[in-house]
Amino acid sequence: MKLIDDVEPFAGARHLIEDLKTAGHTVVLASSAKPEEVEHYVDLLDARELADGWTHSGDVGETKPAPDLVRTALDKAGRDERAVMVGDTPWDVKAAAAADVPTVAVLTGGFSEAELRDAGAVAVFEDIEGLRSGLASTPLG
Repeated sequence: MKLIDDVEPFAGARHLIEDLKTAGHTVVLASSAKPEEVEHYVDLLDARELADGWTHSGDVGETKPAPDLVRTALDKAGRDERAVMVGDTPWDVKAAAAADVPTVAVLTGGFSEAELRDAGAVAVFEDIEGLRSGLASTPLG
């Protein structure tokens, strides 16, 4: 297992979480990664005290594109009816759709806008900073 030790791939992620918290949203991180990887990334983002919770592959029977992680995150969030997924892969979008949650996507996962929209993303942004700038135009706004 190779863990990323640089916050660059997550540029703006902590600020996005801060923006969402300021707007009154509950934030639960949902990753298909192994528990120790998720713990590492939560620390890398310095989000342990900021996020309301997180899920990982150890919490579910199946990971994305199965909806298990999204449903587990919803449970941790208290089943907020306004839930929205932020993701960067078609698997994120499909997992959220299977749990009746819309997805706002960013192009940081190596997939094209067309691939993310074809999977069902309701909005697609170039990167996290773009999403932060356009947050008001999304279901998170």
